[in-house]
Amino acid sequence: MTASRSYRQPGVVLTDHHFSVPLDHARPDGARIELYAREVVAGDKDPATLPWLLYLEGGPGFGARRFVGRQAWLERALTEYRVLLLDQRGTGRSTPVSRQTLPLHGTPEQQAEYLSHFRADSIVRDCEAVRPGLTGGAPWTVLGQSFGGFCTTNYLSTAPEGLTAALITGGLPSLDATAEEVYQAAYPRIEGKNLAHYARYPMDVERARRIAAHLAERPAELPGGYRLTVEAFQSLGLLLGTGDGSHQLHYLLEDAFVPTSAGPALSDAFLEAVRAQLSFAGHPLYALIHESIYAQDPAAPTAWAAHRVRAEHPRFDAAKTLAGDEPLLFTGETVHPWHFTVDPALAPLRETAELLASRTGWGRLYDPARLADNEVPVAAAVYYDDMYVDTAHSLRTARAIRGLRTWVTDEFEHDGVRAGGPRVLDRLLALARDEA
Repeated sequence: MTASRSYRQPGVVLTDHHFSVPLDHARPDGARIELYAREVVAGDKDPATLPWLLYLEGGPGFGARRFVGRQAWLERALTEYRVLLLDQRGTGRSTPVSRQTLPLHGTPEQQAEYLSHFRADSIVRDCEAVRPGLTGGAPWTVLGQSFGGFCTTNYLSTAPEGLTAALITGGLPSLDATAEEVYQAAYPRIEGKNLAHYARYPMDVERARRIAAHLAERPAELPGGYRLTVEAFQSLGLLLGTGDGSHQLHYLLEDAFVPTSAGPALSDAFLEAVRAQLSFAGHPLYALIHESIYAQDPAAPTAWAAHRVRAEHPRFDAAKTLAGDEPLLFTGETVHPWHFTVDPALAPLRETAELLASRTGWGRLYDPARLADNEVPVAAAVYYDDMYVDTAHSLRTARAIRGLRTWVTDEFEHDGVRAGGPRVLDRLLALARDEA
């Protein structure tokens, strides 16, 4: 472990940490990768006197959020913790995964093998590898958002001795659902979010249909080379699972067209805003391994589960929608084969993605027997009607983890821990400590 000199932002002291860990923890003498984490401490506190809180970001494939000062839940955490914001393997300043770096690992087959080590089980082993050097061996509290909650559930299954408490927000996974079952539950929720959006913004029905009809005739090339097809446009539905996402989508749609000498055209401003939402350039790992986070049957590939299940829900078929008069339905947290055709950040990795989709031999991520005997204080915020994580799956898992206390709320969407500021973390800490 190496730590650089500390530096300051308003109200906080930051320290960069760098670690070297095995790519495959089962082969500690094999290839190694680098991890990066940022320590955050309140400027008026002595870090040596504080317990640690480890934050695991959602995703997969996103580095830890870059806060400035005491934003969001940090305000509450810094009153009593020394916080570690970990860039999970393959993200942020940790050894990166992208179209630029993956060829260093060989053929698509070798790249797929490399990426098989980027799921929750490997991330938790990373955490356990670096914890002793940071805490002197003391356990720490873990806060897991979304996929970070999946990692926290794996932590409880495999290394509970490393935890003082586990706090989960929008991230209680099913312990046994296949990728196909996850998406079978997801599409009706996604449809519901669409209908709620159009109920709030009925003018967007015509706007979305007009944009889709335009793209059906003339797919647009976005800045950077992204090819905006109708299906790619529908991917903007990812916004609908966040607290202000419906409003963001509305503002995006309301001024899509500009008059030109050749007739109405999609504006440069609209296309640039869409590119910022849809491009995987900043998080290609998300697209590559997203379905594998649900893979637990060693005999069954994920086989593009979201794409296959979509065919069972014809209301998401844009061609059929445009042939009639129904509202266009946007999709949600789904990855499709065509993502690796339209996005230049992903196109060179299409063969690798196909190999991951057909891969078998995935190991189990959760241990129901160990969770049933859990002794770690656990609290979980379950966001009612969460578009990204099925509420019924989460509540079933909550009942399977001994001692877990839930806070089921419809006050927030999936991003409640960020949108809710200090309040969500404060509530989870109170539940874990049996103070609420």
